[in-house]
Amino acid sequence: MNQFLLERGNELVTKIGEHIFISGVALILGILFAVPIGILLTRTKRTAAIVIGLTSALQTVPSLALLALMIPIFGVGKIPAIIALLIYSLLPILRNTYIGIKEVSSDYKDAAKGMGMTNVQSIFMVELPIAMPTIMAGIRLAAVYVIAWATLASYIGAGGLGDFIFSGLNNYQPDLIFAGTIPVTILALAADLLLGLLEKKLTPKALREAE
Repeated sequence: MNQFLLERGNELVTKIGEHIFISGVALILGILFAVPIGILLTRTKRTAAIVIGLTSALQTVPSLALLALMIPIFGVGKIPAIIALLIYSLLPILRNTYIGIKEVSSDYKDAAKGMGMTNVQSIFMVELPIAMPTIMAGIRLAAVYVIAWATLASYIGAGGLGDFIFSGLNNYQPDLIFAGTIPVTILALAADLLLGLLEKKLTPKALREAE
């Protein structure tokens, strides 16, 4: 392993950077799509079951099959990989946002209305802060999923640590397999830890103390 780091250390850093880029962009886009939709679904509950059911169905599509479907539309490279990972990130974030907002006590909502808050103000100043632990749990789960699944992006030329893993499997080179799997594991654990710290920062102090 030491010999590998000496010979291909720069390549390893590049692959880690590619992996972080693919995963990070997909996760951020997933948050930007799923959180507003999850909030909206709490206001239009008739469509909530349909949308969440559809998202759940997309989640069941095998990763390689979804990546293969991206190729005729977007070609190969990072863009189809990011879109596929974005799709996989939607369900946990969307579902947890919907559940978190929906389970906010009506007492808090009534109090917000009594203070003269608009619906939008109530969402951002009352409901989102209270639902934050549940939403962040979904984001943390999505982050781990995306980082793990990003290894498969290697199959469509998106780069990342999957290049090492599959090259090692194809050529039976354990050092390449370890060079891919160990950083992926560390990235997933680090992302979960950092998002956990962010969750504590975003959760209202009163809720943290209640826990």
